[in-house]
Amino acid sequence: MIRWRKGEVVRIRREWPGAVELDVAVPEGECRALAYPPLVGRPEPGDEVLLNTTALAMGLGTGGYAMVVAVPNRLPQDPAGPGHLVKARYTPLQATVLGADEQDSPHHDRLREADSLDGMPVVVADLHSALAPILCGLYADRPGTRVAYVMQDGGALPVWFSMAAARLREIGWLAGVVTVGQSFGGDVEAVTVHTGLLAARHVLEADVAIVAQGPGNLGTGTRWGFSGVSAGEAVNAAGVLRGRPVAALRVSEGDRRERHYGVSHHSLTAYGRVALTPADVPVPELPGEFGERVRDQSELLAVRHRLVPVPVEGLHEALRESPVRLSTMGRGLEEDLPYFLASAAAGRLAASLLS
Repeated sequence: MIRWRKGEVVRIRREWPGAVELDVAVPEGECRALAYPPLVGRPEPGDEVLLNTTALAMGLGTGGYAMVVAVPNRLPQDPAGPGHLVKARYTPLQATVLGADEQDSPHHDRLREADSLDGMPVVVADLHSALAPILCGLYADRPGTRVAYVMQDGGALPVWFSMAAARLREIGWLAGVVTVGQSFGGDVEAVTVHTGLLAARHVLEADVAIVAQGPGNLGTGTRWGFSGVSAGEAVNAAGVLRGRPVAALRVSEGDRRERHYGVSHHSLTAYGRVALTPADVPVPELPGEFGERVRDQSELLAVRHRLVPVPVEGLHEALRESPVRLSTMGRGLEEDLPYFLASAAAGRLAASLLS
């Protein structure tokens, strides 16, 4: 299940909040590794490290790192302060965090009776790669909006893995990150998507929330066996809490797999079968036969949801100005433009709901 290696840190490649990228010498040669200092301490050149090399050996695109499990001779300090919410529970790296909704939190009294998002738009997406283009579309039409990212646990568990989230937080495009379920490392921690959304509204005082899993996702080529099913559950949570769910479509012209070409079956299943609460579905007004395909496939969601045609004029330019690199499944902006336009259209619709 796990490929273990001992190695020695050769050099530090780069770092961003919560993560350090390393070159590590192992018996097979050098490999690229990632350490999370809040969990394992900060490795330095010359340190011995214990690695989990499973994802590296599998050649995973998103998670293709050896992961530092421990720095035996440079252990981090014991955690200080309150917090008894355990995440990555019953694993060797389970960690305690202070949940916004737990009794020791300064936000507990505010969240104890909180039961409404007050109509806040909640943009739900299947993939983490939609986060930045959603923001591009939103800020193109409504700069200065206060946005929180609620990260589900279907992909990476530590938000520190996401360089994009760190950068978007740094430049103020995100007012904060709420990590829910088994994910952790956000500005705010919460037990469920429900309390995560309430924290986004009442703790981070967001005007808009974006809900998506962390980097990476799991799919099996079956109708139900993919981590993005949780997008439908997030629509339900937003509706139950009296928010305004916006269901961003996963669209691709670059992915030639039939189940993902046009509107992905992930969107059709998550929103068409799992989401029981009506949502606004932004349908990007794409040109040509491909645009017709997207509109025809979207009609399958009209039984339960409100289809909202969204013009895409100006969005390509907004996406080109993205403060972070845009990539989905290894494809950049020009390699799969409809994917990014569909995500930006969801941001544009959310902006219009604030007017």
